[in-house]
Amino acid sequence: MALLALIFLLALLPAGSARSKHAPKATILSPVFGPRQVYGVVGGSVTVKCFYPPTSVNKHDRKYWCRQSGRSCGTVTSTGGYVSSGFKGRISLTDYPEAENFQINISSLALTDAGTYQCGVGDNGRGLSYKVTLSVSQDPPVPEAAELFYVKLYSTWTVVCSFGKEYSTWRKYLCKMEGDDCHDIIDNQNGVIDEDFKGRVLLSHELSADAVNIMMTQMDWEDAGLYRCGAGEYGKNGKSKELDVFIYEDKNFHQTKTKVTAKTGSSATFECLYDPLKKSSAIIWAKWEANRYNWIIYSTGNVRPQYEGRVAMIENPDNRTITVILNQLSEADNAYYWCITAEAKDQQSSAELKVIEGEPQLSGEKKVEAQVGSRVDLTCAYTCAYYSFEKYWCKWSPSGCSMLPASDLSQQGPQATCSTSNRTVILSFDSVTEEDAGWYWCGVKSDGVFGETMAVKLSVTTGRDAKHNPELLDVDAPSHAEIPNHVEFPNHVEPGPGPRGGAYSDSGVRSGAAPASSDQDHGSNTLALVLGPVAALLLIIVTAFAIVKYRQMKRSDLVSIGSYRTNISMSDFESVKDYSASNSACVKESQETAMGGDEFTTKDTPESAAEVKKAKRSSKEDADLAYSTFLLTSGSIAQGSSGGDSTALDVSPSQEQV
Repeated sequence: MALLALIFLLALLPAGSARSKHAPKATILSPVFGPRQVYGVVGGSVTVKCFYPPTSVNKHDRKYWCRQSGRSCGTVTSTGGYVSSGFKGRISLTDYPEAENFQINISSLALTDAGTYQCGVGDNGRGLSYKVTLSVSQDPPVPEAAELFYVKLYSTWTVVCSFGKEYSTWRKYLCKMEGDDCHDIIDNQNGVIDEDFKGRVLLSHELSADAVNIMMTQMDWEDAGLYRCGAGEYGKNGKSKELDVFIYEDKNFHQTKTKVTAKTGSSATFECLYDPLKKSSAIIWAKWEANRYNWIIYSTGNVRPQYEGRVAMIENPDNRTITVILNQLSEADNAYYWCITAEAKDQQSSAELKVIEGEPQLSGEKKVEAQVGSRVDLTCAYTCAYYSFEKYWCKWSPSGCSMLPASDLSQQGPQATCSTSNRTVILSFDSVTEEDAGWYWCGVKSDGVFGETMAVKLSVTTGRDAKHNPELLDVDAPSHAEIPNHVEFPNHVEPGPGPRGGAYSDSGVRSGAAPASSDQDHGSNTLALVLGPVAALLLIIVTAFAIVKYRQMKRSDLVSIGSYRTNISMSDFESVKDYSASNSACVKESQETAMGGDEFTTKDTPESAAEVKKAKRSSKEDADLAYSTFLLTSGSIAQGSSGGDSTALDVSPSQEQV
């Protein structure tokens, strides 16, 4: 009865995965690794390579080669210089700390050299050793030894298998040994792919038709074991090569995520490992297929056209990773994605993306269209889940996403700031230009780790383009003629001048948003457009007339005669004075005569003097009479035209009597 119960319990246990079934997890007793079997011929030589973890202690510790006898292992040679008597002159041990291995070379092989040995680090029997079997045959040929691979846990294993030109058209495959059988993992013709290796193994012809390049990512303990890469079909035809893979743990190696889950319309974040000191090595992020990969973006700035505005690479030198962000997700994005590099192949990685139904936690208008010179706002609302996260806006380009400042409001260009009162981040353009068109991302991050993003495409058109293409006009954004002259600000927003790219958040209607215009506002603005130019024309005419009158007034003096006043030109007054002066001059000149160059003066008689005096008085009286008549005439004209009162300069009484 107890036996039946035990069988029943065993039946309820879940079956192991194909991966664990094919290669049960090995019991890791020692991180030292070497070949399982080494072959040689009498008189020949063999080389044994043993690997050890790259710690500072191991690099300087003792390395040894010993021969097992029962439960003990006697030292044959070591880095300390010891050599047993039976191997003197034909054995050497060399340590290569930078390559993380040491090698034992044995020459002049004899049949008695066959047996079980151990290569190890430290003291004999301490557990840091690996068992190696040496086989010596009398005559060749000898079997080909397996190629060794010492692979870090969670890293990538890479191998190139060449078979010769005669096998260029043959089926190429990778299989894993299970006893005497070899289980297929992947091939290049029949579409074979083991489910336990799907998305993390790649077989491709990168070098030539007769050679294949095999990569396997996310190496785990269960992946240790013997593999074969071959051309044809294992055990039946063709050619194959044995590969021995050992997994060891390096605690300094960074493990990346193997599965990423995101919601439809949201974004997903991946990590790629890289060495900041090796800038010459380009990182490729690609979509996996069984026998190839389709590149999406290069770290050098190349982006596949259909992914423009959707994908970006951001370097993080501090933790030696590159963050890859893919947004605008749909079910078509469900796939495996790889980080590939020409150098440091062990740092290549893969991850599965699973897109599920759900609402993104960042929301906003995904497409915004505006005219040149208008004000534009890009809004991004976030849920309470991101309340404590850092929010940002950045402008996308093939080389990355340039962060926009969040606090320097005086800086020219678009800026972003966040208002936690309504959980909205707004990126504003006071006067948008054609150069501002493109993709903008709103995102969140915490402790330097990038999270969800939302992409917005901003299209900027000129007025002419919008006129010929009415569909390009943003129906939600009013034209300049429709924007009201006065907009009431919310209580918590102070109106005032701001920079070109001032950014802020609000919870209500704000100036610069795009309210719908009423019919009344539209009619008032139309009337203002008609009366404005007319008023400006009248103002120009009145101003010109005033300037002319002002210049006339500046050249005249106000003169009053009795109760009359007039504006008399001083030039007219000067002409009268000139007339009087010239008349006197003529009288004086009549008394002087020049003859023959000699000058003489005639002496006046009393009669002639009286006549001259009378003539002078007559000339003066004529001038005064003419002047007074002119004043009276001018005064009458001024009284008839103006009739106004003003304070004036009075003419002397003697002139009035005249």
